[in-house]
Amino acid sequence: MSEWDIKKLHILRTLREQGTVTATAEVLLMTPSAVSQQLSNLAKQLGVTLLEAHGRRVRLTDAAHLVLRHAEVVFAQLERADAELAGYLQGEAGEVRIGAFSTAVPALVVPAVRALRDSHPALQVRVREAEAAEAFELLSAGSVDLALSLAAHAPSARDPKFALLPLLADPLDVALPTGHPLAAEPGLRLADLAHEPWIFGGSGPWSEITTAACEAAGFVPEQAHSAAGWTAILSMVEAGMGVALVPRMAAADRRAGVTTRILSADQPRRHVVAAVRRGAEGGPAVGRVLGALREVAGGRPA
Repeated sequence: MSEWDIKKLHILRTLREQGTVTATAEVLLMTPSAVSQQLSNLAKQLGVTLLEAHGRRVRLTDAAHLVLRHAEVVFAQLERADAELAGYLQGEAGEVRIGAFSTAVPALVVPAVRALRDSHPALQVRVREAEAAEAFELLSAGSVDLALSLAAHAPSARDPKFALLPLLADPLDVALPTGHPLAAEPGLRLADLAHEPWIFGGSGPWSEITTAACEAAGFVPEQAHSAAGWTAILSMVEAGMGVALVPRMAAADRRAGVTTRILSADQPRRHVVAAVRRGAEGGPAVGRVLGALREVAGGRPA
């Protein structure tokens, strides 16, 4: 029977995700030569070729992909075992590390942590702000236990590494300068703003979400200014430099010189998901945090 080494299998999976030995070594805090040696040893243990040269890089063989398909089942089972053991050992105690994008922290995570302080004071929650895409990298690396991200940046639901849990459909409102001619327009629609200058990020999920919402309304938005933070975006809207779509979860950042209108006819939304490593969703500590997040999300206005 072949010898399956969990640590070496984890290195192989990380190589598949990162694409190069150098990047894999950086993520795992190893040297590239150590990564290569561990994978060479794994190939000998399994009796198959796992890597093949591809220009200056290496790529996984079909045998390596076959090995990883089975390894994912093992990884998930180990996560379940860790979750059950944590429940046995910790009871009401434990620690859950959350990685969440910026607007999710004050809108979802902070209220959930407050509620958990009252209901489960021995449960420790540690929060790390992370971009939507970065949250999954942290989760995969084991740096966080639970990730809050956007469905637009989530892996496929068939990805064996993660369990994805829909959390919230966050409505998108349009922000206009208070004196804008359309600020008081009855029944305002996105199409009414087709010829306006728009403010949104140059890349990333918010750029994609804004573009997709406008294209669904029949036009491509003219990007007049690029910004990623809500403070910068809303200050430019307030100065009359353009209009912007704003998630309702960012309501705390609204300001006096900006009028926010609900787009009832269009109803654009961004979808927020929670994710854990597959198998960990049954852990009592993670389950309590997920329950608190769901309760906060369910209480938000639609």
